[in-house]
Amino acid sequence: MNKAAEVSTTAELEQELRSVELRVTRPRLSVLAAVRERPHVDTDTLIDVVRGSLGAVSHQTIYDVLRTLTAAGLLRRIQPSGSVARYESRVGDNHHHVVCRSCGEIADVDCATGAAPCLHASNDHGYAIDEAEVIYWGTCPSCSAALDSTELSTNI
Repeated sequence: MNKAAEVSTTAELEQELRSVELRVTRPRLSVLAAVRERPHVDTDTLIDVVRGSLGAVSHQTIYDVLRTLTAAGLLRRIQPSGSVARYESRVGDNHHHVVCRSCGEIADVDCATGAAPCLHASNDHGYAIDEAEVIYWGTCPSCSAALDSTELSTNI
């Protein structure tokens, strides 16, 4: 089971925050728990979830917590082209994403080579490249099935 799929207890989340020398606060705990439960969550959804558990919390507080947790390496921010920023707790491995062109659903894809960077630039222009971000685009099974049924009904 990958780390993002595990349900973490409050004590485990507190320990994670302390392990990267962050103070334990209710907003940090709430955001970390919410991202764990909802991989690839957008900020609007996250704000609703955190407010549901803590009550009144400002947008700025959530943005500050996301920035802090991302900088500390506890969360990863992704933003596929044409999409809002999304956050996930699967960090520390070299994985990529597949995005549905129709509904925008995002899923994790393990890297074929495993080591970062998994791709090598034809010309690095002197940069010390340490990561290559790969996003696969396609149609998810649900949208494919809906498209197939629509095509079938229009051909009858």
